[in-house]
Amino acid sequence: MLILTTALTTGALTLSACGSRDDKSDDGKGEGKKTTVVIGLDAPLTGDLSALGQGIKNSAELALNNANKTKEVPGVTFELRALDDQAQPTSGQQNATKLAGDKQVLGIVGPLNSSVAQSMQQVAQSNNVALISPANTTPDLSQGKDWKQDKRKRQFSTYFRTSTTDEVQGSFGGQYAYENVKAKTVYVIDDQKTYGVGLAAAFTTKFTALGGKVVGTEHVNPEDRDFKAIVSKAKSANPDLVFYGGEYPASAPLSQQLKDGGIKAPLMGGDGMYSGDYITLNKKSAGDYATSVGKPVEQLDSAKKFIADYKAAGYKDRYEAYGGSTYDAAWSLVQAVKTVTAANDGKLPSDARGKIVEALNKVTFDGVTGTVSFDKYGDTTNTLITAYQVDGGQWKARHSAAYKG
Repeated sequence: MLILTTALTTGALTLSACGSRDDKSDDGKGEGKKTTVVIGLDAPLTGDLSALGQGIKNSAELALNNANKTKEVPGVTFELRALDDQAQPTSGQQNATKLAGDKQVLGIVGPLNSSVAQSMQQVAQSNNVALISPANTTPDLSQGKDWKQDKRKRQFSTYFRTSTTDEVQGSFGGQYAYENVKAKTVYVIDDQKTYGVGLAAAFTTKFTALGGKVVGTEHVNPEDRDFKAIVSKAKSANPDLVFYGGEYPASAPLSQQLKDGGIKAPLMGGDGMYSGDYITLNKKSAGDYATSVGKPVEQLDSAKKFIADYKAAGYKDRYEAYGGSTYDAAWSLVQAVKTVTAANDGKLPSDARGKIVEALNKVTFDGVTGTVSFDKYGDTTNTLITAYQVDGGQWKARHSAAYKG
């Protein structure tokens, strides 16, 4: 999650609107004032999902550094503050409360997990502060719990995301499994978390609508690592495919134990499984599938600079699945700040938070992942999804398409 906040140095800075003003101008001659906009980031920087979290942090930092180098917003310098939620809703809510409670915070980017987002949305809404995630995929977050009955209603006017929803991703996965993998039967497992349950449900709905059959279901805990009981049940069901709604720390050992137990069917999951660490943790990952939002940045002309800049920055962690969408999320806030200051003689207005939310609704630019803009729910208009398969010790893209339903 990213925040726009202002650094205060006692006696050295004077506060103006919602940004801190440095008495020195960009040219060092004192002919103007600079505004420091601090963007905080909340992600699982430690714990099981830290590989994804570190990629998010680095990509956001890269976006802000580039904005500063090119002086994207005249008179504004961006800074990053990173916070760790360890993928825990309670920690996310505490972080949101802390950030939103600071009047210098103008917006938040994050979090990674949909369950964490649920704990943060009301805090952001109550404080009229923008919350924009590069990774949340649960439809409820933006369209409400009745979206399945086509009674969609935007839940929080301050919430946005640069990743498409599980309605899109899960359906794409169900169609890919049936039409491309040629699976006719599936054993469905979820981790009981918001993301995993939603993804598995969307997958199942599409798969069965096409003629596929679910031959068994099971629920596990995200912390589980021993799946002997499930292996036995799945083996008896003899599915063509096993689908897992959840993340790689559990799906990696699950896959290996399924194969050790004599199950030849590959495991398939979503973007929570699409990580290099899934392969590292799973010696028998070959042949497994995962879907992920967007297209491989390596295949996008729009991402060439991002990849080159990331490499040049010397980050030791991979940008992972959400590098491109995180850069675009951070850049969305940069563009919103640019719009707000341009309309106010280069200054942040007293109601900067509300103005930034308004600006985000109208933001559009060519980003790392393609054209970035948001629909009436705050969801990205980019519905591109990619199916990957583990081949030769790495994820290989098999099929990309903008999902139309």
